[in-house]
Formats: sequence, structure tokens, C-alpha cells
Amino acid sequence: MNRPFKINKMITFDKYVLENGLRVILHEDHSTPLAAVNVLYDVGSRDETPEKTGFAHLFEHLMFGGSVNIPDFDGPLQRVGGSSNAFTNPDITNYYETLPATNLETALWLESDRMLSLGFSEKSLEVQRSVVIEEFRERYLNQPYGDSWLLLRPLAYKVHPYQWSTIGKEISHIQDARLDDVKSFFKTHYHPANAVLCIAGNIQNTEMKKMVDKWFGSIPSSPTKVRNLPVEPTQTERRSKTVEKDVPASIIYKLYHCCARNDREYHATDLITDILSKGKSSRLYSDLVVDKKLFSSIDAYMMGSFDKGLIAIEGKLAEGISVSDANDAIEEKLMELVNHEVSERELSKVKNKLETAFQLSEMEVLNKAMNLCMMELLGDASGVNEEMNKYRNVMPDQIRAIASSVFSPENCSTLYYLSKNHKR
Repeated sequence: MNRPFKINKMITFDKYVLENGLRVILHEDHSTPLAAVNVLYDVGSRDETPEKTGFAHLFEHLMFGGSVNIPDFDGPLQRVGGSSNAFTNPDITNYYETLPATNLETALWLESDRMLSLGFSEKSLEVQRSVVIEEFRERYLNQPYGDSWLLLRPLAYKVHPYQWSTIGKEISHIQDARLDDVKSFFKTHYHPANAVLCIAGNIQNTEMKKMVDKWFGSIPSSPTKVRNLPVEPTQTERRSKTVEKDVPASIIYKLYHCCARNDREYHATDLITDILSKGKSSRLYSDLVVDKKLFSSIDAYMMGSFDKGLIAIEGKLAEGISVSDANDAIEEKLMELVNHEVSERELSKVKNKLETAFQLSEMEVLNKAMNLCMMELLGDASGVNEEMNKYRNVMPDQIRAIASSVFSPENCSTLYYLSKNHKR
């Protein structure tokens, strides 16, 4: 019997905006000796131009190259027991530190100084450009299946900047990056009004407000750039591409256009991918991997993009299975969601798994800081306390309606990534 949902504890926080436009969120959690600082910038690879791609990711690396006043970002942080990292995707760039709460001011000093005055130099640019180029080669060109998303994105997107990967379209765009390009990108996107700061952990909000004002209040802002991105037209016919590579096994990738992160259908669409491939009892895994042995592995996931996104299905074919049979089997499983309503029991099962993962993630103070920043950027940080209810309220008829809309044949882009050793 499925257990009933537990009501997750509300995340309490203070939220305000500095005069320079920086949105600040403070969350007290005295169950931990740690604190997390998260700075989310509203810039990703969708904000690049087709002729200069990979800049958002390059900038992630440059931000660790030091500021005008602090040439070594990680050194001072490590000396007080802290660690830092960052990630870039098509929609955002996120920087974060975790450290003992007693040493929190060190992280604020470091983050504020690079927001104020990143250290631009030909040497720093050359170093980070070389790092990114090497990453491009190692992870995307010289690794099995590494170039799959370099092929998939332009197959699914024709006008929206989601058509290129965060690493960029090609190495030459990074090789040709110049210092003036970098300075312009920083001025446009890296300023207080284009950022959300969250401090979470063993803190006192009153004290933190003074500290935030001390380190961030005097940073000048810039006008926020208004996005005017091209809207991807509705896909009206099947698309496919076949490549043959020296890889150990063939993979089928299938992409379906779906809703954006803030659309009402998002939570139901996300649950569809869990029904398909979350755990060994999921539909794709239990039928196509365990029972029919058509695939050695298979996965379905949603991109969660801020603009209209994708559901991706990727399956690694078992030895001796034809591509045609494997592809037909995937589409047959998708049509089951279209033709038959999912049972309350199956839907409750995936909701329970999701809730368990959600509650476990909330135990980490850094995850709470990231989620608060993300929800604020999407509209309101209080949305972090509404997420699970939105999943709980999804009904079987919603699942079927969305599946019918998304899994239409003309909405599908398929990449057949074939091994040279594959027997047809």
C-alpha cells in the first residue's frame, strides 16, 4: 500500500531588494554549523548570439580567475574551511560557496568583489579559453557519445538559441573570443539588478542584512537587458538524423517539444518522465530492458527549460537488436500513455518517490539556497513551498492529455547514434 504524503516543513525566509536592484534572500537554519552563499545570475547560453556562442560558460570559468582586488578566488575561501563551485546552463549561471557560518563574511567579500570588478586581462582570458577549449575536446569531441547534444539541439530547435549547447556551437567561437567581447558580456549581464543572492544556514537575519549592505550595497548597477528571443515554431513533421561512430553500442535519442518551466503543465509533464523511467518498475525499464531485453539501459527526462523545452528519451540498444524494432518499441510505450489513463496507484507511486527525493534535498542548506534563488528568478521565492503540492495535485486525466499533445509523431526529433559494429 502506498504511504500517505507527509507535509514538508515550510522554508521560512526574509526577502528584500537593495537600491542597486540586487534581490536578497535570507534563510535561518540553526540545525547546521554551516552556511551557504548562492549567487544566481540571470544569464545563460540562450543570451548569446549565434556567431558568439559558449560565452556564458566561458564566463563561469573567468569568474574564478580573480577580481581586481583578489587575484586568487579559491585561496582565501579554502583557508577558512570553505569550498566553491558553479554551473552554467542555457538559462542561468549559478555560483555557490559552503563554509562554516562563523567565516561567512569571507564568501560575501569574495562574491561582492568579483561582481564589482572582475579582473580582466589577456593572460586570464588566454588561460580560461585554453581550459574551455580542452573541455570541449575532451568531453564533447573525444568521448563516446560526447557530441550527441551538439547534434540533438540543432535537430530539435531551428530558431531559438536553445539550438546550441552551453559549451558552444564550435571551438572557433571560444578561440576567437576577445577581451572587448568579454568586458561587454560582463557589463551586460553581471551586475546586481541581474542577480539573486541567497544566504542560508546558521545565521541571524538582522546581522546578515548589515553584512550584505556592507559588501553589496555600494556596487553600481546597470540597466537590465530586455530579452527578445525568437519563439520556436511548432514542429509539424518528424525529423531524424543518423550518424555512425566508433562507440561500443548504438543509442536512440528521441526528443519531444513540451512546456516551459513556468507553464501550468510543467509538474504533470515532469511526472510523465518519472512514470516512464524512474526506477526498475517504471514502464520503459521494466518492459524494454527487463522483459523484452531490447535495451541495456533507457532513460526519460525533462529539460526543465525556462522557455519551451524538451522531453528526452535515450536508450542504449542491446546486442543484436535492430534499430527499427527498438524505435518502434519506444513509440509503442509512449502510445500507451496516450491511449490509456494511468492508474491512481501508479501515479501515487511516482509522486511518493519524488517527494522522498524532495525532502532529502531540503536537508542540505545549499540546496535550499539554490532553490530559493531559482524560484525567485522564476517569479517568487515562496514558490519553493508550493512545489510539492503542485505535484500532489496532478490527476491521471492531466497525464493523458499532455501525453496526447506531446507524443505526437510530428513533434518528434530522433537521432540514431549507431555503432560501427552494430548489426543491422
